[in-house]
Amino acid sequence: MDKASRGSLENIKVIDLSRLLPGPLCSMILADHGADVLSMEDRRFEKENHFVRPLYRNKKHMTLNLKQDQGRQIFLDLARDTDVIIEGFRPGVAEKLGVAYKDILPVNPGVIYCSISGFGQTGAFKDKPGHDVNYLGLTGLLDLMGAKDGPPSIPGIQTADITGALTAVTGILLALFHRQKTGQGQYIDISITDSLACFFPVLEFFRSITGFFPARSDSMLSHRYACYNTYETKDKKSIAVGAVEHVFWKKICLKLDLPDLIPLQYDEFHRKEVLEKLKKTFRSQPLAFWEETFKDLDACVTPVKTLDEAIQTPLFKERKILFKDDAGNLSPGIPVKLEKTPGSVKSLPVSFGQNTRQILESLGFDKDRVRELKDKGII
Repeated sequence: MDKASRGSLENIKVIDLSRLLPGPLCSMILADHGADVLSMEDRRFEKENHFVRPLYRNKKHMTLNLKQDQGRQIFLDLARDTDVIIEGFRPGVAEKLGVAYKDILPVNPGVIYCSISGFGQTGAFKDKPGHDVNYLGLTGLLDLMGAKDGPPSIPGIQTADITGALTAVTGILLALFHRQKTGQGQYIDISITDSLACFFPVLEFFRSITGFFPARSDSMLSHRYACYNTYETKDKKSIAVGAVEHVFWKKICLKLDLPDLIPLQYDEFHRKEVLEKLKKTFRSQPLAFWEETFKDLDACVTPVKTLDEAIQTPLFKERKILFKDDAGNLSPGIPVKLEKTPGSVKSLPVSFGQNTRQILESLGFDKDRVRELKDKGII
């Protein structure tokens, strides 16, 4: 673990009441950059096996039952001197538990309070449940994923949840900057669905040109043209071609000895013919042959790696996109590479409730009182 860098968010205290992916990913990023993060969950959730442990590096974790008065008071005691609180309850739940923004203000008026939910704190959908596939589906983005003739395909990664987490990080940093200038905290309403709006400027750009939004597997950046496509190789693997610009397309055509295709990059009349020529060409040789062919060509042609293959590549190792922590587990690197205050991984992911006793002792609870809290189901 890297003990040297303390990070840009040194001395910023965060309490994270959220679970699953969006909130914990958000607080992990803050922790990676020096924030002191304490995550809290009810002990009953331990049995659900939804504790994504890799998200809990650089953090502390305690169990706490907020439905009981004593549990809520412990939370409020900890909240007195925290800078940021993150919660991921459905709208209205924090209020029922007595841990909402309005409940914190009397003890900590400068707090930054971030609520992350599927559809936000207002609007007709605010009380509806949802997961990644629902947010993608309702925004129309899911309809862009998958084969043209068939139902949409659910991506193998949580696109909406991760976008929501990054939006929450942005909101928290903006609020911290505002507080630095004014001394004022504020409430942040993060809707995971709202966060997907960042995908729309490019979609609107294409609509302004063609008169229509892009269609699934039939648009400039999704399989319509040969220059931006994926192809199967002789050994049933795949290669990705991303030659949007004509200069790259020309180099690829010349390398494949297909100079007649150079002027046909976006030709609608010959579109299918060009696609078939490239499909036939790439199917003629295994992926290793094409990797060797294009390795020195400046033309946006890359192999489609499996996850197991990708983590072994020099790219992943040189940039530390992923690395093995001291326990031998794969861990994501720090993608924001700051020169003066770089983020770092200072401690391994904690287990569920690992720091409960430590936190309570810092509040003055002795061993007997801690045991009493456990017997009462408060921790």
